[in-house]
Amino acid sequence: MAKRVAVIGAGVSGLSSIKCCLDENLEPTCFERSDDFGGLWKFTEDSKDGMTRVYRTLVTNVCKEMSCYSDFPFQEDYPNFMRHEKFWDYLQEFVERFDLLKYIRFKTTVCSVTKRPDFSETGQWDVVTETEGKQDRAVFDAVMVCTGHFLSPHLPLESFPGIHNFKGRILHSQEYKSPEGFQGKRVLVIGLGNTGGDIAVELGRTAAQVLLSTRTGTWVISRSSDRGYPFNMMITRRCYTFINQLLPPCFINWIQERQMSKRLNHEIYGLSITKGKKKKFIVNDELPTCILCGLVTMKTGVKGFTETSAIFEDGTVEADIDIVIFTTGYIFSFPFLEEPLQSLCRKKIFLHKWVFPSSLERATLAIIGLISLKGSILSGTELQARWATRVFKGLCKIPPPQKLMAEVTKKEELIQRGVIADVTQDKLDYILYLDELAVCIGAKPSLPLLLLRDPRLAWEVFFGPCTPYQYRLVGPGRWEGARNAILTQWDRTLKPLKTRVPPDTPKPASTSHCLRAWGGPVLLASLLLIYKSSLSKWMQDRLSPQLGLCFGCAPWSSW
Repeated sequence: MAKRVAVIGAGVSGLSSIKCCLDENLEPTCFERSDDFGGLWKFTEDSKDGMTRVYRTLVTNVCKEMSCYSDFPFQEDYPNFMRHEKFWDYLQEFVERFDLLKYIRFKTTVCSVTKRPDFSETGQWDVVTETEGKQDRAVFDAVMVCTGHFLSPHLPLESFPGIHNFKGRILHSQEYKSPEGFQGKRVLVIGLGNTGGDIAVELGRTAAQVLLSTRTGTWVISRSSDRGYPFNMMITRRCYTFINQLLPPCFINWIQERQMSKRLNHEIYGLSITKGKKKKFIVNDELPTCILCGLVTMKTGVKGFTETSAIFEDGTVEADIDIVIFTTGYIFSFPFLEEPLQSLCRKKIFLHKWVFPSSLERATLAIIGLISLKGSILSGTELQARWATRVFKGLCKIPPPQKLMAEVTKKEELIQRGVIADVTQDKLDYILYLDELAVCIGAKPSLPLLLLRDPRLAWEVFFGPCTPYQYRLVGPGRWEGARNAILTQWDRTLKPLKTRVPPDTPKPASTSHCLRAWGGPVLLASLLLIYKSSLSKWMQDRLSPQLGLCFGCAPWSSW
């Protein structure tokens, strides 16, 4: 008899979890509190249901080849970066292709998930749900929580003295849908993440004035690279990750700052990162132009409010503020879990590989999608789901809870003593994290083996974009179309751009193009491969205190 698995949420993570259950011959039942799938990607005109949704003009910031399900590429005519409607169409195609709809129970809220009395032996859970006022109870062999990051808005009003005296309108970005109603208003946007940048740019075209406040600053990167190709595809490559692991962070940081400053002088635009603050990046093609045109004015952190004004940390005051929009993120929570499990799951340090709670006697509860990646979240959650379902079946093992909790306790002590940094709030390295999960499954491609069997494919895997298809080449879940998907990924990338080809345009010299594009990386990687052993040993001996995983600091891996 197939094991029954409860999947909570039918968003991007929930849909991949349903499919992964089916791939492993498990029996999924998905509970979705809204009336449709897609989670935050299903646009609605308001947020009365309390769910976080995309705003009307949102465009994806990870290109299609890097943000698809690993065995289901986007259609070639889809744009590389798309509006939310187009992305939801893709999710619908995915649901129809794998016949997932029949496993989803809509308008159903999960009230509680509790251990059965015999949990230590069976690992089973009691799941109580409510549909249109009627409660139901069922027993499941495993549970996959796919509610994501964007559950409860974080509105830190207590950090802003005088905010309760402010007479203007206050809202969180969760409530923002379109620029309608903001015409002629003076708007203050607090927080400079991807959402804050997008909202400021959009309102800059309609509002009387937009002020964008940030305490830390940020690097601003574009969706396209210097030659116009999707930025994600140019920087997310195994060859760069390999180099990052060998070179000291100080050198990588120096290169990064030179390249980022070459594209845009962040200091004169008021975007430079405050000294001592962690580096972060946002994707925004228009923010620098809006600042240049006076549509958006950069401001320091907000110190406090009066009835009509905002006081900033640099002593300046902006009067007659009509609306304040907090783009201050979200607080993830699991209200349906019992204590102390609920509190433990809110601390990422207690999640083994950011998936399994370390304290459970049986690994039958998986948290899917509670990660921040330097790349596509979709790809990460899919691999999490593939691994989790195989753990449920007993095909993959994880260490016992005693060992996991001991490791967590030791790590907490080292963090408190300042010996190691707390990286649980940092974005994870895309390739390294996906490789870590793929190793657990047995789905990580072996480059030496590929080089012997299929040199052309090995070249693309190492030097080309690390697209999700790479994790379908070998092992459980192997997909026959993975090789072709990798070799044709640039065809699908360029297809939507070929809407006008001037008849007299000369064809580019392919040889010189390849030399320009690949000469440097190939030469450097070849030398590093040749001297890998001696170089690694020398650097471990001489520079071991400085070495670390520095993917997020490299100019080619800053996403």
